[in-house]
Amino acid sequence: MVPARLRCGDVLRVGGSGLRARPLRVFLSALGIAIGIAAMVSVVGISSSSRVDLDRRLAALGTNLLTVQPGTRLDGGEATLPVEAPEMISRIAPVREVAAAGKVADATVYRNDRIPEVETRGLTVQAAALDLPRTVGTEVTEGAWLNEATARYPAVVLGAAAADLLGVAPGVDVYLGGRWFSVVGVLAPAPLAPELDNAALVGWAAAKSYLDFDGHPTTVYTRSLDSAVESVADLLAATANPAAPGEVLVSRPSDALVARQATEEAFTGLLLGLGAVALLVGGVGVANTMVISVLERRAEIGLRRSLGATRGQLRLQFVAESLLLSALGGVAGALLGVLVTTAYAATRGWPTSVPPWATLGAVAATLVIGALAGLYPAMRAARLAPTQALAAP
Repeated sequence: MVPARLRCGDVLRVGGSGLRARPLRVFLSALGIAIGIAAMVSVVGISSSSRVDLDRRLAALGTNLLTVQPGTRLDGGEATLPVEAPEMISRIAPVREVAAAGKVADATVYRNDRIPEVETRGLTVQAAALDLPRTVGTEVTEGAWLNEATARYPAVVLGAAAADLLGVAPGVDVYLGGRWFSVVGVLAPAPLAPELDNAALVGWAAAKSYLDFDGHPTTVYTRSLDSAVESVADLLAATANPAAPGEVLVSRPSDALVARQATEEAFTGLLLGLGAVALLVGGVGVANTMVISVLERRAEIGLRRSLGATRGQLRLQFVAESLLLSALGGVAGALLGVLVTTAYAATRGWPTSVPPWATLGAVAATLVIGALAGLYPAMRAARLAPTQALAAP
C-alpha cells in the first residue's frame, strides 16, 4: 500500500496545529529568537546609519581640509609659525582657501569680572581671520560673524561649547583678557575643527590692539582641490616655515572622523557577537520546545503511525513546526530591529539605513537554526513505534 503524500499546504496546517496547541511555550520560544534577531539587525542598522551620516557630513564638510600647526623645536621647546605663513601657503597653486587662527597667550574669557581667574573652564581666546568659518566648514547660528569693522574693536564670536558654558547670547558682554568684549555671534559646532568650539574668537587687529597678540598663527586651515590634497600636504610644511619645515605639523582632520568610525565598527563586531549568542539561546529554546512536544504527544504520534503515517511524514511534521516557530521569531525580530534602528537614528538625526542583507540574512539564519533545532526531535518522533507510543501514559 502506497502511503498518501502530504502537500505543502497539509504540512503547514499540521505544523501550525502543533504550535497552536501550546501558545505560551511557543510565544516564549519565539520571543527568545526575536530578541537575538532584533539585536543583530539593530546593531547592523545603527552602525550602517552612523556610517551613512558620517559619509554625508564628510561630503558636506569636504575631505580637502588640511591644517598646519607648530610642532616642537630640536631643543624640545614649542615652535612657532611665521607671521607670513598664511600668505605663503595661499601661493600654492591648488590651494583655494586659507584661514588662520592664533591662540592669545595669557587670555581667557569669563561670564563677568567677578569669577576667579583659575576657573577657565578650558576656554581659550583666539584671533581669527575673517574667512575662518567658511574654510573650516561651519556657520554662525546666532548673531553675525566678524567683519572688517567689528574685527578692529572689542567684539567676540563664541564657539558652540563656549557659548553653552558661559550661558550667553549675542548682545551680552563677556570679560575677556581683562576688559569687556561684546558678543556679536555664536558659531555652530565645527566637526573638522573642534578646537574652535571651546574658543572665544576675536578679530586679528583687535587681538593685537587689546590683547597684546604677537600675530603668529597657531593653526592655518587650508582648502585645496580634491585631486591635489596629497601633493599639497607634502608642500605645506616647507611652505609654511621654509627655515625649519621639521617644526611644522600637517594633519587632515577628516581622517580623525574616519578613525572614529573604524573604532565604532570594532564595537559593532563585539555587539554582533552578543546578538549571535542571543540567537543561539533562542535556537536552544526552539529545540527544547520541540523535544518537550515529542514527549507530550507520544499518543498522537502513535495514533498517526497506526493510521498509516510514515516516519518521513512525522519527521516532516516536526521540522515544519520548528521552521514555523523560527520564522515567527525571525520575522518579528527583524521588524523589531528595524524599528529600534529607526527610533535610534531619529534621536541622533541620522538617516535610517538597514542593509537588506542584514534582515534577509537574519531571517535565513533563524530558519537554519530552527531546522537544526527541530531535526533531533523530528527524528526521535519518527523512531517511536506505534505500540510503544500508544502505550505511553
